[in-house]
Amino acid sequence: MAHSEPLTGADLRLMQGLAQRLTAIRPDLVNADASFGELAWNWGRGHVHDGASWRRELWFAGGDLVAWGWARLPRQVRLCDGSVKDVTGASLAFQVHPDHAELVDEVIGWYEATAAGLRRTVLAGAADEFGLRRWAAHGYDADPASLGDTGTWSRLNERDLVDIEQPVLPDGFRFRTADHVDAQAVVQAHVDAWAPSAYTAESYEGVRTSPGYRGDLHVLVQAPDASMVSSAIMWLDEENKTAEFEPVGTHPDYRRRGLARAMLLHGMQLARAAGATHMTVACLGAPGHSAARELYEGVGFRELSRDAVLVKSAASG
Repeated sequence: MAHSEPLTGADLRLMQGLAQRLTAIRPDLVNADASFGELAWNWGRGHVHDGASWRRELWFAGGDLVAWGWARLPRQVRLCDGSVKDVTGASLAFQVHPDHAELVDEVIGWYEATAAGLRRTVLAGAADEFGLRRWAAHGYDADPASLGDTGTWSRLNERDLVDIEQPVLPDGFRFRTADHVDAQAVVQAHVDAWAPSAYTAESYEGVRTSPGYRGDLHVLVQAPDASMVSSAIMWLDEENKTAEFEPVGTHPDYRRRGLARAMLLHGMQLARAAGATHMTVACLGAPGHSAARELYEGVGFRELSRDAVLVKSAASG
């Protein structure tokens, strides 16, 4: 039977805990929607505006969370340019501990009941061979939009924090952190980088209340005119001494000037000072999406894992 519980901050902390346990033993199984930082970012920025369209289910064994599903159902998304985007299908983020791999069938059954009659997409880990077989057995195939040179699949990248190049900003630019920048300027930096965006002051407040957020690990680049033109949040998993960049963005007018590169290097230095020994960041992996991948590879990141985007049409029942 499908359940309709909202996704709460307490649920999120449990889900992050499972991500931490998997990071310690099988980091290749932590897909782009199920990492410690990505969970916090997605919940924080979206729960005020989109939370009513979210559904979740949790599975426990011996008091520990061992599997979860987070379904996002149809909704309207209002963007900063005044337009409204209608999301008509359902999407699923999920995670199953490998010691309880058989629970993937329960996750699938719950999602099928929760999103019945809708086009359903799901983000799975390419390294999860058992899980991929089970999704295929239930009629889920590779999403055509994820294939080809401009496909929508993501890859997770990693590097250690032993040797970090010194960051260099152009004259007149300087590093700031969200602890010392006006909230509206922080929001505007994100909106400018990702326009048209649904990000608002309420979204930012949600992010600030997400488990794991630290204003001193939310870095920005300030231009000579005092505007914030590049920003990145780092999420520190203290148990695994791992930090994750999510999101990273630069105003289009300020790209190709070395700002993002310098910000990443500076951010990694801050993460190392905070106790991290390892860093991750996700990006689109298809050949046609080379800009972010080349940026991350240029500061030492290499591929750790990749996702598989699966879909089942509404007509499939």
